[in-house]
Amino acid sequence: MATRQIELVAAPRSPHFVGDGFRVHNFIPSGYCLDMKRMDPFIMLDYNSKFYFPPSDKPRGVDVHPHRGFETVTIAYKGKVAHHDSSGGGGIIGEGDVQWMTAASGVLHKEYHEETFSKEGGDFQMVQLWVNLPAKDKMSTPHYQGITNAMIPKVNLPGNGGTVEVIAGEWNGVKGAATTYSPVHLYNLKLNAGGKGSFSLPETYSTGLLVIEGSILVNGEVKVESDHFVLLENSGEEFTVESMTDATVLLLSGEPLHEPIVAHGPFVMNTHEEIVQAIDDFHSGKFGKLD
Repeated sequence: MATRQIELVAAPRSPHFVGDGFRVHNFIPSGYCLDMKRMDPFIMLDYNSKFYFPPSDKPRGVDVHPHRGFETVTIAYKGKVAHHDSSGGGGIIGEGDVQWMTAASGVLHKEYHEETFSKEGGDFQMVQLWVNLPAKDKMSTPHYQGITNAMIPKVNLPGNGGTVEVIAGEWNGVKGAATTYSPVHLYNLKLNAGGKGSFSLPETYSTGLLVIEGSILVNGEVKVESDHFVLLENSGEEFTVESMTDATVLLLSGEPLHEPIVAHGPFVMNTHEEIVQAIDDFHSGKFGKLD
C-alpha cells in the first residue's frame, strides 16, 4: 500500500478561554485550511494544552449552553471535569477518561472543574472534539457514553514501544469502547521513547494527529513537537508514528459524511431552515431546563 504523506503541520494558535475553565487552542475549524469541509466529519477540535489552574472555591467552567446536531467528545489527560445536562446525563471525567455526548435533537449542557480538583488546583489538559452526525440521526434522542479509562481496550506495541488505547473504531482487530453513528477511529497512542506504531486507514478518511506530550517522527521523516497538529493527505493509507521521547498522541480518522454543513454557534445542521428551527426550539424551552 502507498504511504500516506503529511499535508501540513499546524502550530497551536493563540489560546482563548471558553468560559473561565478551559484555555484552548482551536485547530478545527481554523485558518490552517482545517475547515469543517476538509475535516468532515470532525467539525471542531479545541485543545486545552497543559495549564495550571490555582485553587478556587468556586469551580471554573462553562455555564448552561445548548447543542444540537452533533456529538461532543471530551478526553481528559490531566485534571477532572464534572458535567450534567437537561436530559439527566452527567458525571465526572477523570484523567484518562472519555465523555461521549450525543447532543442530537438538543440538550442544555454545563461543564466545570470537578469540586476537589478546583479546590486543590493543578495542571489541566483536555481535548474536546465535535463529531458531526449524519442528517438521518441529527434529531435522534440525546444520550451519553461515559467511558472510563478501564473500559478502553489497550493494545501493546512491539518491543515495549507503548500502548494504543482504542477509544472508537478498530485497530489490529481490537474494537474501541465507543459506539459511533458513522465510521470514526479515535486512538490514544501512549508511546515509550523509541516506540513505533504502524497504521493503515482508508485514504478517503479525514485523518490527523494531535501531539499531546513529547515529540514524534511521522513516516520516519518529519519531526513534530508537542501541542502541534498533523494533517495527513487523503492519498495513501499507511503511515508510521515513532516517539523520540515518551509521547502521547491523539489519532483521529473518520469517513466524511459528504452532506451540507450549516453551522451557527452550538447548532450544526444541514440547512439554514434547520438552524432557524433550532434557535426557535431553544428559545421556546424545547431543550429542557437546567439549573
